Amino acid sequence: MKALHTIFAGLTLATITATASAAGDTLSSVPDSASLKWQQVPGTHGAVSYANVEGDLFGKGPYSAYVKFRKGTDNGLHTHSQTLPTMVLSGTFYAVIDGKRVEYPTGAYYKLPANLVHESGCTAAADCLLFQYQAGAFDLNPVKG
Repeated sequence: MKALHTIFAGLTLATITATASAAGDTLSSVPDSASLKWQQVPGTHGAVSYANVEGDLFGKGPYSAYVKFRKGTDNGLHTHSQTLPTMVLSGTFYAVIDGKRVEYPTGAYYKLPANLVHESGCTAAADCLLFQYQAGAFDLNPVKG
């Protein structure tokens, strides 16, 4: 039975690999997060940093990246020109939309639609670690409120 599971797992992996290769995709892997190159987000005085996994968060195309927020950091009212899917890996992140605050604890996922006016940040309890990706370049457009 164990041999059958091994053969099935091997065939599944081969199928996934062939499908990814046919689509032009390549394996992306972060087996050791300590090897990530962390950079400060300009203008945040070290309160926000990021580590690219694919592409470049501040480049011109698609990207995926880890993003750290120092506890108590608030982004103020803003929008993004593209949909922004986010997974909260640690801490509690929040978003305020139409005056309603929703908190996203460790393990939570949310997807902000493009051009949605919102405020967001990391609660004061602990630093936040997020994983984000977009089909194009990241932007944060401040909104007067």
